[in-house]
Amino acid sequence: MPQNITKSAKDIVKAALSEVPAISVEEALSLVGSDTHVFVDLRDGTEQAKTGTIPGAVASSRGMMEFHIDPESPAHKPEFNQDKTYVFYCASGGRSALSAKVAIDMGLSPVVNLSGGVGAWTKAGGPLG
Repeated sequence: MPQNITKSAKDIVKAALSEVPAISVEEALSLVGSDTHVFVDLRDGTEQAKTGTIPGAVASSRGMMEFHIDPESPAHKPEFNQDKTYVFYCASGGRSALSAKVAIDMGLSPVVNLSGGVGAWTKAGGPLG
């Protein structure tokens, strides 16, 4: 018997986008190098290698993010244990919205989603390294 999928990926992303605070590329551009914000790249390593990352960003693929955030995990990244605002991003904003929702549910705060992701970032002339 085939599966009966009752909620599409598009529906789940739409719900996450409505629940997670967003930041525009224009707002985020001035935050590169900020000591009050941490950019978090949720794309996988091949995507990051192909296009580069926002300078200073923490690499945390969507598949490992929970383990990187959890201080009791052997994979914990200390970058997630700071009193800063976390700016999550991916290629276009969908995966990062899903990840941001989970991070908020885990207790990470404050977390915002970069609207439009790297696509919007590069279109606006944002630096990648």
